[in-house]
Amino acid sequence: MAKTAKTKTPTDVAKLTTAQAKVEHMRLALELEGHDRRYYQEDAPSISDAEYDALRQRFNAIEKRFPELVTAESPSQKIGAAPLGRFRKVRHAVPMLSLDNAFAEQDVLDFIGRIERFLKLSDDKIDFSAEPKIDGLSMSLRYEGGELITAATRGDGAEGEDVTANIRTLEDVPQKLKGRNVPDVCEVRGEVYMTKKAFLALNERQKAAGDTIFANPRNSAAGSLRQKDPSITASRPLGFFAYSWGQMSAMPEKTQTGMIHWFERCGFKTNPLTKLCHSVEHLIAFHHQIEEQRGELDYDIDGVVYKIDRIDWQERLGFVSRTPRWAIAHKFPAERAMTVLRDIEIQVGRTGSFTPVGKLEPVGVGGVIVQNVTLHNEDYIKGIGNKGEVLREGRDIRLGDTVVIQRAGDVIPQVVDVVIDKRPKDAKEFHFPKKCPCPLHTDVVREETATGEEGSRARCTGEFACPFQKIEHLKLFVSRRAFDIDGLGEKQLQYFFDREWVREPADIFTLPKRNAKLKLEEIEGYGETSVRNLFAAIDSRRRISLERFIYALGMRHVGETTALALARGYGSWDAFHDACLKVAKGDEETIAEMDALDQIGDTVIKSVAAYFGESHNRGIVERLVKELNEIIDAEKPKSNSAVAGKTVVFTGSLEKMTRDEAKATAERLGAKAAGSVSKKTDYVVAGPGAGSKLAEAKKHGVPVLTEDEWLKLIGE
Repeated sequence: MAKTAKTKTPTDVAKLTTAQAKVEHMRLALELEGHDRRYYQEDAPSISDAEYDALRQRFNAIEKRFPELVTAESPSQKIGAAPLGRFRKVRHAVPMLSLDNAFAEQDVLDFIGRIERFLKLSDDKIDFSAEPKIDGLSMSLRYEGGELITAATRGDGAEGEDVTANIRTLEDVPQKLKGRNVPDVCEVRGEVYMTKKAFLALNERQKAAGDTIFANPRNSAAGSLRQKDPSITASRPLGFFAYSWGQMSAMPEKTQTGMIHWFERCGFKTNPLTKLCHSVEHLIAFHHQIEEQRGELDYDIDGVVYKIDRIDWQERLGFVSRTPRWAIAHKFPAERAMTVLRDIEIQVGRTGSFTPVGKLEPVGVGGVIVQNVTLHNEDYIKGIGNKGEVLREGRDIRLGDTVVIQRAGDVIPQVVDVVIDKRPKDAKEFHFPKKCPCPLHTDVVREETATGEEGSRARCTGEFACPFQKIEHLKLFVSRRAFDIDGLGEKQLQYFFDREWVREPADIFTLPKRNAKLKLEEIEGYGETSVRNLFAAIDSRRRISLERFIYALGMRHVGETTALALARGYGSWDAFHDACLKVAKGDEETIAEMDALDQIGDTVIKSVAAYFGESHNRGIVERLVKELNEIIDAEKPKSNSAVAGKTVVFTGSLEKMTRDEAKATAERLGAKAAGSVSKKTDYVVAGPGAGSKLAEAKKHGVPVLTEDEWLKLIGE
């Protein structure tokens, strides 16, 4: 989910002036209303629950300090969002309220303290019903004479959407209530949800059909329920847990837990983890217990709900604003969760690097279902950091372990700890492979660091002979920043690769003339039009810019920026190709020239040498070039400026422009902005603090200019 942009730390609410508070209150109100609309109406939240909670907490803090800002239209006085116009509106006889949130144990203590003061209790014991907080869609079911009459969503708390026809398709919702003690009017409330297993299966079907992919089970449940065609809802496995009530012509029980058992007798499913707690210590212990079980549950939860068990005390406590005084949701820590590590798989990257990926019992973290987690490298699994430091107090990661995973924004989740107390006796140590899992079973080696020591990254030595690396190179080749061939995505490319129709880049460009034999139009998913469009897209890429071509070759350490630097440095493919062949042979002068280019150093040069030093790679390049019409020269800088064709090195602190601006200006005027000084350097522009490069300039007799002299020379 996208994050709300923040350019600076917000001012402490305690320090806000009235004017500042008014402006921020208005901004936050609009922001919260937008998020409520996307969550409740559109089933498409744009931020995580944790980010939303943070916005809501700050908004509430502002209103608490400046109560004059509270109006009837304030988000603090509203629940959810008004229903959309797709369904008939239903007025709730009893409003469907939201719960206040507790984020720390102290919040729970404060909640109980408020209850004791309000009820003026001294020695009376307070019992609480505690249950997991299901992350689903709130629903109110109205029964009259025991028959289901209407089903309505929460909506804005006062009005919801009539989804009765869709609700009738759920097996967990009885059409007629069982038992004898059934009031004439009875509203049963609870949560519609989808299991994680069903959610993952649904997304696979949606992906195969080219339909919408849901972000999490809550969105998929809401989207499934808001279908105009009930048969679509019926085709999707939705569940329902009953846990509350609305209008009741008579109360069949006197306690919250009694009502839960009554729901069961009526034919409803209730959460089997619901528990009666007798103290705050019991509540906190239950919260920890559910957090540990979270990864094992087949439905998504984001906390635990505590409710006073006695209904007469609930009625005495009543409500404040949009929330009941007698209940609270104790949320789990943001972006963290516990689950079980079932397996570890090795992924082989484009450059042969090994990345171990942990396979988890699916668990919800920050609004996303997480199934995979990066384990970085062999040392990380053992509890060792990149610099040899101890991680997780030395606890290694084993198959079967209960692990704590963390997700920050869109960053790939990672394991931050292992719960040793929950380690099973048969937990297996993971032994990092010594051979590549590819059919060649080539050796695996640990990379060396710049100092010659063993690094943490393991790599397959098979290079382009390794099929894992081949397919990853091809994916890079057709990617948007490289050849960008429309209609040849990863799925199609994998299909062609598996059938050995495309094994190297040149094969892509020979597909049209081989199609008389391949007959692509007869493949499922293709037709004459799609094949014609694919071949047109391939032909349109027979002309490509030099920087894209260099990037598409997939040399290690040569990304987009480096490819652009090399393209600008050499200008044409012939010049660059000639230099690469000489570098591969160890030509010192050519190596020095390449090293002098801006942003090019020893690591890139070694990579270029290794790539073009391999005959297999040279063959791939030569066959590819033969299939192209033109590799377009790099954009030619001005040739008539005072510094055109000159090599310039900038050093020290420039005062009138940044170093990047100075380099860009030099290149625009036809000069080469190099990163090091050699005998071929024409000028060194030195600002305050110039060091070794200034000494090198004097050593080679290179003219040294001040920043002002440089600006005068180029006429700026």
